[in-house]
Amino acid sequence: MKPKAQLPIPEHFDQKKVGEVWRVPYGERAAQAKDWAKQHSIQPAARDTNRICLLIIDAQNTFCLPEFELFVGGRSGSGAVDDNLRLCEFIYRNLNAITTIAPTMDTHTAMQIFHPIFWINEAGEHPLPAATSITLEDVQKGIWKVNPAVAHSISGANFSALEKQACYYVKKLSDDGKYPLTIWPYHSMLGGIGHALVSAVEEAVFFHTIARNSQALFEIKGGNPLTENYSVLRPEVLDGFDGNPIAEKNAKFIDKLLDFDAVIIAGQAKSHCVAWTIDDLLTEILARDPNWAKKVYLLEDCTSPVVVPGVVDFTEQADAAFQRFAAAGMNIVKSTQFEVKSR
Repeated sequence: MKPKAQLPIPEHFDQKKVGEVWRVPYGERAAQAKDWAKQHSIQPAARDTNRICLLIIDAQNTFCLPEFELFVGGRSGSGAVDDNLRLCEFIYRNLNAITTIAPTMDTHTAMQIFHPIFWINEAGEHPLPAATSITLEDVQKGIWKVNPAVAHSISGANFSALEKQACYYVKKLSDDGKYPLTIWPYHSMLGGIGHALVSAVEEAVFFHTIARNSQALFEIKGGNPLTENYSVLRPEVLDGFDGNPIAEKNAKFIDKLLDFDAVIIAGQAKSHCVAWTIDDLLTEILARDPNWAKKVYLLEDCTSPVVVPGVVDFTEQADAAFQRFAAAGMNIVKSTQFEVKSR
């Protein structure tokens, strides 16, 4: 395969606005995208013989802008903003080679197992978000209990079943070697501005959609109140205390991804939703054809780990995960050096 010549970056792209919220002028951008396609002889994506998917994980305001709830700053302090600048430029430069863009959207409501309102202590207090991890021992000792007031909204007022499920859930996380249950700030709230894609990323995705006549594949995740959902391909826990399923892996989306000739992955956060998604994708690949790992490309300069200075730093865990992915055959690349190839 030979690389396609990279395109220039359209004049409308403003690097200084990547860290801001603003309205994308759809009509204007659509007209410009049509002109851009004509000017640079960009063909409709349906004609691609080498089908390439760019999977963008959770490039939402809630994770990517400093003033929002779970800004992924990395060790630099400006991680997600810098990542998205490079990501937007990567999209524009490779507009003619990327067949489909698939943005995932972390999507939550207030009453979920990882939000403060779900839990309560004997003093009637909720756990402090981002500073509280709840273990099986915490639940067994009654340090943290399910808030009875949320039962009617989650389990149809069956408080006993909700208690059993919560205990089973934290035990299951421990048994499976996953992170303990973290209580997060309310984030990616459905209907809120934090849920939206970063404006500059949304603009680039929309521009690609029009220029290439290729509908973006938006994939929603995270709405199940009884499990975390770091990976877009499957929730953390699939079954309940009674043995009945509470969730399932995203088989349809997995099949879509693996049907592409190449999958390029970027987004936030490297240590959590990105790593978990790649890990689940690798599991599927190993079960089907280990050679498929070679068609996965990880844009290491378009993702950052969770770092809360003085509290927690997941950089080493994120790097170790990426080293494991590389050892399995996946490609670790930089957006500024990597060229999307075509047949």
